[in-house]
Formats: sequence, structure tokens, C-alpha cells
Amino acid sequence: MLENAVLFSLSANEELAQSIASHIGVPLSERAIHHFPSGEVLVEPVDTVRGKQVFIIQSTCPPVNDNLMEVLIFVDALKRASAKEINLIVPYFGYARQDRKAKPRQPITAALVAHLLTTAGVDRVVTVNLHAAQIQGFFSCLVDDLTAVPLLGAALAREDLPISNLTVVSPDHGGVKRARDLAGIIGNCPIAIIDKRRGRTLEPEVMAIIGDVQGKDCIMVDDMIDTGRSAAFGAQALLDAGAKSVRLVAVHAVLSDPCYEVLKTAPFTEIIVTDSIPLPKRFRKMPNITVISLAGMLGECIQRLINDIPLSEVYDAYANPENVMDIVL
Repeated sequence: MLENAVLFSLSANEELAQSIASHIGVPLSERAIHHFPSGEVLVEPVDTVRGKQVFIIQSTCPPVNDNLMEVLIFVDALKRASAKEINLIVPYFGYARQDRKAKPRQPITAALVAHLLTTAGVDRVVTVNLHAAQIQGFFSCLVDDLTAVPLLGAALAREDLPISNLTVVSPDHGGVKRARDLAGIIGNCPIAIIDKRRGRTLEPEVMAIIGDVQGKDCIMVDDMIDTGRSAAFGAQALLDAGAKSVRLVAVHAVLSDPCYEVLKTAPFTEIIVTDSIPLPKRFRKMPNITVISLAGMLGECIQRLINDIPLSEVYDAYANPENVMDIVL
């Protein structure tokens, strides 16, 4: 089944890559990464990839530019080594928030990164919850934008929360579909929306809570946690509006400073994220953080790509609480 396929990990997601390899039942292929005093990097496969179907696992998470250059250089090396097909598994796609010109003279960096990857020689990109689904259109190669929302819903379902008292909350208008999807997975519970905007200081300002949260156990769902300010601000607004408790569920744990200080004092009962980005050590010590692994879902997708089987059934499988893999912190 995997005779002509090889799996590589670069620097960003080594633990996740090892878990995926274990799930598939194949070893990670060896690669060499050399960092030079000048700041340049050389990345190359150790063994032959001639005629092989290659899968690379690499998030372009912080340090974003280093991880991006690693994958670009490695793809070029594979192309020149006569790899038959190059598939890039990007659990977290960096620069995705620069997906449009918000002001005159601004770049669209998400498009630039997409062009760089396809020019380097990538044949297919597999991502998880792109910040904006339309980014798929920036690529001239095949793109599969997977969703981890069923996996997060399954993690919540294990906790046996009283569905009649749950409300799923979108932290802004742009995340309403994500909230509806999660609400449907955990039992068709109602949703609410935090209507907010950013002032001149870019700090979030809640204008209103759309929906009933009085006495409810709220589950705030987002695609990522960056500085955590918006999430913490929204959680306090929900509690002020009468919510009983607030959980935060997000796919990508970017966790930029000052996120640690923000989350330490934020009023979240629980925070659930995936391992699309490795969790920093100091966050692992926080008692209310749970990390759900993408390894099983991504491993299943890789096997299906190798065998030309549709990916849609993976979502049904990983909406089952029995298939949720926790990361031991």
C-alpha cells in the first residue's frame, strides 16, 4: 500500500510527524538539515526519492520564515532528485491572515506564499482550517483544506456536557459558519455571536452579544488563538451577560506574546486546541489546557491520497469521541 510513498518531517512538527508515521505504520524517511553561520539553511533527503510519492509534514508556524524557507528548499531538492509527486501537509498555514489588501499599497502575502510553494514544485497542499477558505484559490496546484472541527466536537462530546444548556459562540461575524458546524456536531445546540470591533489602539471592543447566553455553558470556537486578547475579552463579556461558564476551543495554538499572561488570568473553564503547532513548554503547565492530536486524521488522509480514496469520510470517523487522541502534557 505504501511501497512507493515516503514520509518526511522537517523542523516544525516533528512530534506530530512521528505520531502520523506510527499511525500509518511506516518510519519517517531520513533528511539532513544544515544551518550555516551566515543564517542560510540546506535541507536535503538522505535516501533516494526517485519516482516516489513524497509527503512532507511542516507547519509554517513561528519561526514562520525559517520554517517556510526549510520547506521551499526541501521541495526544490526533491524536485531535482526526481520525486514523482510532492505532497505538502501544512497543519498550520502561516501568513494566511494576509489574504487581502486591507489598505492601499499592502501586499497579499498569502498569495505570494502559495505562488512560492507551487513554483518550488509542490503538487498538492493539504492544510487544516485555513484562516479564509478562499486562500485555496491562490494555489495553482491541488489543495485540500481539511477541518478539525469534527475532532474538536468529538473531544467536547467525551465530556458529557448537558447539551440542553450549551451555546456555541462565534467570537466575530466571520466565524459564524464554524460555530454552526460545531453546534451541529455536538447536538444542534443554539449559537451566539460576539459583535465586536477594534478601536484605534486595535484592542477589541464588544458592542453586543447576539443570542441568549443567560445561564448557559458557552463554548467559544475560533480557528486560532494568537495573543489571546480577543478571546479573553469576549469571555468576560459573555460572563457579564450572564453566561454560567466559558470554554475556548481553537484549532491552531499560535500563542504569541503576551498570550501566556492573558490566558493565565482569563476566565476559561477549559481551553482545547490541536497539535497543528507544538505547544510551548510553559503552556503545558497550565491545568486547563487540553491538546487534541491531528495525527490520526492526517494519517488517514495520507493513506487515502495514496490510494485515491475520497477524504470526506474521514470527517465522519473523527467526529466519533473514540477516535480522539489526547496529547499527554
